[in-house]
Amino acid sequence: MADGRVIVISGADPGLPYSKGLRASELMVTGLSPYRAYQVAEQVEERLRERRVASVTSEELDDITIDVLTDLAGERYATNFLKWREIRSVDIPLVVMIGGATGVGKSTIATQLAVRLGIVRVVATDAIREVMRALFTSELMPTLYTSSFDADSALREPPPRPVDRLVVGFREQTSAVSVGIRALVERAAVEGTSVVIEGAHVVPGFFDLSAYESRVLAVPVVVTVDEEDLHRSHFAVRSIDGSRPYERYMAGFQNIRRIQKYIKSQALSHNVPIIPNYSLDQSLSAVIDLVVERATQHLRERTQEGSRRKPARRPTELEVSPR
Repeated sequence: MADGRVIVISGADPGLPYSKGLRASELMVTGLSPYRAYQVAEQVEERLRERRVASVTSEELDDITIDVLTDLAGERYATNFLKWREIRSVDIPLVVMIGGATGVGKSTIATQLAVRLGIVRVVATDAIREVMRALFTSELMPTLYTSSFDADSALREPPPRPVDRLVVGFREQTSAVSVGIRALVERAAVEGTSVVIEGAHVVPGFFDLSAYESRVLAVPVVVTVDEEDLHRSHFAVRSIDGSRPYERYMAGFQNIRRIQKYIKSQALSHNVPIIPNYSLDQSLSAVIDLVVERATQHLRERTQEGSRRKPARRPTELEVSPR
């Protein structure tokens, strides 16, 4: 505390002192930005100090936090905090799948989301493709050796009918990488470990999540950038460190836009949420809202299933009506 006093959270093993940084990181699961979360955590500390007590229970701390959230951030964030407190009891791993074309901000959203949700495993589909390249030669599977936005160059022969060659090549590449994506989901289910999977190859329709619905809490989303100028600006930022040349992306920019259109159409036809990425905080908040909604639905379904399985209580002798 700023005045030198330490308020211990009783019930927390082994009785930890209140920490603004820790509370702020916990608050980011509501969708708050780091700055706003820290503001709320500071105000919580102030209210604890006003109480002039040496300890506070976890439940009391949460109640104070909810009051401060309502006052400073709004009812929505307080509700998300309440829901998240319940969601922590979910007994299956969380698998967030973030798809979208090159340069829409998937990687940034994925890493920031993992921090806020406390997930330590983030896997890019480009990494899956690299592993598959070690298993299959370019002669055997040529589309694995091209970028998503020039996959048409790896087609061995033209498609049998007039279609978009780029989309055909991308579909072939995605079909191959989806084998690795399904293996990751299976591993999460077996190990009980949450994971964020992101990449251009996370395309709705190429994996069947219904097969895992009782074993993982899957949340698929597709991220887009509809404005071309804003999309271009993302590549300028990516090229600052020199590892990803701006000119190469600009040469393939129209292909990238065509891939985005295809992925978006797949999301629409498979009822997968689409999140326009106008700002990082808003996009993160939107994904977290979807996670909270999906987890709440899972808990509700589990409760209803438990009620259906609960055997009917047999009446006692006194409750049986006489004939």
